[in-house]
Amino acid sequence: MSSNSPGLTHHEQDRPPGSDLLDVVTIGRCSVDLYGAEIGSRLEDVDIFRKSVGGCPANIAIGCARLGLKSAILTRVGDEQMGRFIVSQMQREGVSTAGIVVDESRLTALVLLAVRNRVSFPHIFYRENCADMALCEDDVDPSLIARATAIVVTGTHFSTERVAAASWKAIRIAQKAGVKVVLDVDFRPSLWRLAGHKGGEVRYILSAQVQSALREILAVSDIVVGTEEELRVAINEDDLQFALQGIRKISSALIVCKRGAKGCDIFPVRNDDPLGDPVRGAAFQVKVLNAIGAGDAFMAGFLRGWLRGENLQTTATWANACGAIAVSRLLCSSEYPTWNELSSFLQWQPAGGRHIDGLDLSHLHWTETRRKLPDELFVLAVDHRKQFEDLAVRIGADSVRLSEFKQLAVRAAASVAKRYSNIGIICDDEYGADALFAAEELPLWIARTIEQPGAKPLSYVLGYDVGSALLTWPKSQTVKCLCYYHPDDPPESRAKQEDALLQLDQACKALGRELLIEIICNRDRIVNDETVSRSITALYNRGIRPDWWKLEPIRSTKAWDNIGKAVGSGDADCRGILILGSTAKADELQQAFEASRPCCLVRGFAIGRIIHGAVLQEWLLRRLNNEEACAAIASNFEAVIGMWRTSRSASYNFSC
Repeated sequence: MSSNSPGLTHHEQDRPPGSDLLDVVTIGRCSVDLYGAEIGSRLEDVDIFRKSVGGCPANIAIGCARLGLKSAILTRVGDEQMGRFIVSQMQREGVSTAGIVVDESRLTALVLLAVRNRVSFPHIFYRENCADMALCEDDVDPSLIARATAIVVTGTHFSTERVAAASWKAIRIAQKAGVKVVLDVDFRPSLWRLAGHKGGEVRYILSAQVQSALREILAVSDIVVGTEEELRVAINEDDLQFALQGIRKISSALIVCKRGAKGCDIFPVRNDDPLGDPVRGAAFQVKVLNAIGAGDAFMAGFLRGWLRGENLQTTATWANACGAIAVSRLLCSSEYPTWNELSSFLQWQPAGGRHIDGLDLSHLHWTETRRKLPDELFVLAVDHRKQFEDLAVRIGADSVRLSEFKQLAVRAAASVAKRYSNIGIICDDEYGADALFAAEELPLWIARTIEQPGAKPLSYVLGYDVGSALLTWPKSQTVKCLCYYHPDDPPESRAKQEDALLQLDQACKALGRELLIEIICNRDRIVNDETVSRSITALYNRGIRPDWWKLEPIRSTKAWDNIGKAVGSGDADCRGILILGSTAKADELQQAFEASRPCCLVRGFAIGRIIHGAVLQEWLLRRLNNEEACAAIASNFEAVIGMWRTSRSASYNFSC
């Protein structure tokens, strides 16, 4: 440990797997933030909002978890949809929810914000009798606090008697257990009833009330963190230097002064009155989009360094880097960096400066923060449209019934999902709209078809402005696009397909939608062992990076080897490849499964006709009733899963 390290009392190194010890417990505000997506608009005029978990302690807990710390939050949420959103997001981020109390009588807090320009971010706090401000002493679990290396208390939770009592109880438990106490001043005048509801953007109002509430906390804190304005407010002193000296007279804590574009100053722990010279952390120069929440990202970076025993200079660098990344993005917690992002950010050091305009972290951020999925995925594809219509016409059946059949297919997939945890469905919304509604209520991975059936050049059911239309699709649904593409097609034909896919890929990334691209090469041209891999490489070279590939049931091991190399070099973070069925018979499908085995990027299948084709015809002819059809689809689906499992040993390793 370096000479500038904090000298933590216990478990300051990385924990063994499964350890129930925590690095940090944050205490206090927890809300749902609704941020205006129309940059430059007045809040009064915003129509489209983006949602994320917010509130200083909630942001810090998520930021810490993304940087590899074990974090928990002590707060309250309402017993409603927004409260459940917060709990599920915390779980998804790896934050312990053991300290979240569900309040049946109060609503989860909300915040509405607009980005007016680079320095103005008007917002409104909807916090009248909200859940997190009802936190009480009974909610504080001593064992949760004692398991941590540090707790973070926040200034807002000393603004009323009830929440102040809860925070003080946590502080007393921490002191007794040798747990460090970190104070984030987190000053919002409107939450102290100093600026009114319309004053959410106000940051600086001196107040004897605030000074009185914070004075005792300053005295018992091991670290005090605040902006220049917040530290002045904490001591009710308009001059920053006098404010810092005033804090030092009360507290021997390490003092961290956040200075925005100027970086930060860290004043080491001292037991005498002089403030001493600070450790200065230089800022990174970035284009500011939204400065709200950047301080919470800064705190997460600071805690990662401090709790891991890094020297103060390194700790300051990590903190400033996290803050810089945060201000360049719209949302708070959901756009904070992961440890790999932070590491990449810090490794990219242009000669003679700390500008990062040339560094694109967006793809890394996307792949690091998208939802977790199992290693294997077994998908029932029921997005057929023209094939289903042609069959209905041929046998004289009413095509209206196709919608009902797709709902039966979803029921069948759900029944299979009772035995497997990695079941999915691909469906369209022409005949499958009701099936998609039903699937959203089930534990299924869902993909939704976007291309016009059989179209070459590629076109979309949503029309040309695919980005705007995708706003109406649930984020939980992966966007699936089939594209007819051959690397030896005429250049003009290839360019049209690539342009359409690039437009779709960019729209999906901008809107946080996962993308699955299905490539069909053998529609009207000969293919060999290099055809599909060349196609994939060509699309990567155009900047198209889907989350998934869906590829034909190729029965050549050499072809799969080439495909694996193409995907691995094009996007090391690709989720993987699913094998489609097309018109392959059972023995041909089994051969394709076997041939793909050496390619660790092949994660499963997305197959339709071999599972439901014969069932659909018998059902349309009314030779099978609904229950019989559902059972037959499920049985055929499980048979294909069995074929897949036979092609993979129990010890098969999907890591490449």
